[in-house]
Amino acid sequence: MEYFDICDTNGRPTGATISRAEAHDKGILHRTAHVWIVREADGRREVLLQKRSQIKDSFPGQYDTSSAGHIPAGDEPIPSALRELEEELGICARPEQLTYIGHFFIHFAKEFHGKMFRDYEYCFVYLYQDPVEIDALTLQEEEVEEVRWFDLEAVWEEIQKSRERICVPAEGLSVLRDYLMQA
Repeated sequence: MEYFDICDTNGRPTGATISRAEAHDKGILHRTAHVWIVREADGRREVLLQKRSQIKDSFPGQYDTSSAGHIPAGDEPIPSALRELEEELGICARPEQLTYIGHFFIHFAKEFHGKMFRDYEYCFVYLYQDPVEIDALTLQEEEVEEVRWFDLEAVWEEIQKSRERICVPAEGLSVLRDYLMQA
């Protein structure tokens, strides 16, 4: 069973832990690490999105952040981000390859697979810009169906109008866009 640190609104563990199931049943604040993989192509910025497995407990079959996952109790954001990159995509990165670019909150309640899912997360956001060839990735089948490069601004425009195909958190994509505009 997975356990998370309950955190405060600054992303600091409170000393209490909670099971994954209870955190999502009650909507208790916990931490996640998100990694955006970005490249330049034909003068445009592209972002790698993963298509979530149909068996995921939330947003099955939709395109999402390059790599993201919960931070287990007692763990820290960077080791969790690195672990998720390796588990989901087969990318063995080092801490210095990740750039911390900010944080945001996820807070929603929605029904999936006939069950209410309540999510309240403090999300640490990182950027990974080393070259990635999607044909060379090793995808975690139970988590990721496929990956694709998308034009960053096209994704931003699409999620403003519809959330049918792409479920990336708008706040998380905003953190990425703001960082890239300043870089």
